[in-house]
Amino acid sequence: MWIYQHKNWPDFSWNVNILAAKLADIRHQQGRLLGRMEAIGFDLRREASLRTLTNDVVKSSAIEGHTLNPDEVRSSIARRLGMDIGGLIPASRDVEGIVEMMLDATQRFSKPLTTVRLFDWHAALFPTGRSGMHHITVGDWRLVENDPMQVVSGPIGKEKIHFEAPAAEKVNAEMGTFIKWFESKADIDPVIKAGIAHLWFVTIHPFEDGNGRIARAIADMALARADKMPERFYSLSNQIESERKQYYAHLEKQQRATPDITEWLSWFLDCLGRAITNADETLSNVLFKARLWDRVNQNPVNERQRRIINRMLEDDFEGHMNTSKYAKLAKCSNDTALRDIQDLVTRQLFIQNPGGGRSTSYRLTAEID
Repeated sequence: MWIYQHKNWPDFSWNVNILAAKLADIRHQQGRLLGRMEAIGFDLRREASLRTLTNDVVKSSAIEGHTLNPDEVRSSIARRLGMDIGGLIPASRDVEGIVEMMLDATQRFSKPLTTVRLFDWHAALFPTGRSGMHHITVGDWRLVENDPMQVVSGPIGKEKIHFEAPAAEKVNAEMGTFIKWFESKADIDPVIKAGIAHLWFVTIHPFEDGNGRIARAIADMALARADKMPERFYSLSNQIESERKQYYAHLEKQQRATPDITEWLSWFLDCLGRAITNADETLSNVLFKARLWDRVNQNPVNERQRRIINRMLEDDFEGHMNTSKYAKLAKCSNDTALRDIQDLVTRQLFIQNPGGGRSTSYRLTAEID
């Protein structure tokens, strides 16, 4: 028996006493984080928000098995927000679509969620009208002929059904009820509302594909309403992606249970709390980057060195720097790379790691006055 087959669906209930302490802690963490962000200045807040939004888009797609180029995502977001980050690169239609959806959800969080808006988001996600090699219905609810809509895994003939969504003929009415609730002034904390909305939407599963990404965009929209600001400084999708196995397990368990969603909301709040805690790392990275460039700009480096430092500051940079890697990234000779590196060591921007010879490598200094 699926959750939507219970007689009191979708009259959700939860144990306030179990969730109260978790919710209070979340609200405290949100206030503390946003207070720190207010204190660091406009440019650094924009950089922190750009990092968070980039993570949100990349990780929300990764949860569904879609790999996006972070550089394309970052460029697309920066361009749409009018940010000058240098080195903007063209983005694919898939990237542009999900960026457009995410920014519409978070930057315009106060605008009503409507059927038309959801259709626009869906069309943005699938600009070619295809999901992989398959034609899908785009910008409209899924069709009766595609029933049953199931979430399955395993090889053909040995599939495991994790979830079966409500019949397509019921989707329009189900979504009407959902949208009316989402835009209602019901006395529900917006953070709790984000958790309910995510579960409710993904359970209706109104589209042929893209339901998970849209559900997370709706949750982010609710969280932006909770924060009362369009800038995002913590990424729920990034945290969910790191806990993907538990995420799907909790979803499936709740979808097989009753409309008492205490357990789902408890996990959702815990996951959100970890996302906010991990945002401190993003803030620390942004502040470190700002202090580093303040030092560099007192005695500017050459363009090759600037490019390498920027690359080493990126989240996806792995390992340390060495002469051959520098030469490849900077597109110069090994001799030029070695001179550049030695100069950066003299400036105390690079620190040589233990070891020598061909294994000599360098890291950025962590000591910035």
